[in-house]
Amino acid sequence: MIDEIDQILIAALMEDSRRSLKALAQISGLSSPSVAQRLRKLEERAVLTGYTIEVDPRAFGYQFQAIVRIRPLPGKLHEVERRIQAIAQFTECDKVTGEDCFIARLHVRSMDQLDSLLDELNTCAETNTAIIKKNPVKRRLPPMS
Repeated sequence: MIDEIDQILIAALMEDSRRSLKALAQISGLSSPSVAQRLRKLEERAVLTGYTIEVDPRAFGYQFQAIVRIRPLPGKLHEVERRIQAIAQFTECDKVTGEDCFIARLHVRSMDQLDSLLDELNTCAETNTAIIKKNPVKRRLPPMS
């Protein structure tokens, strides 16, 4: 069970995963050892599955993001999945229900690179691509209560 203190700790880590135990203790009203124990228990229960940083892909020359809906041709589902996994510019991919089997996020340096990468899928899938203009909602948790 996730209690109110756990929710406070999780929210604080979502804002800044580099917060120290001392800072988390101040936010939660617990001692640093108590915070460490709670975090360990949350990790053991797989509530907290990792700590991460955010990096702007533009710092590496990736000027465009795209959402690609991918519909494998008959009998090509596993081949499409392997190809998506092999293309490093695909940074996220979900297998979904509906007409499209995959919805993926792709980062590219140019429109020519986008065409080239999508060509790698054209022999085994149909694609539909939307270029992302901005992200009005950044990655976040759903309500915890």
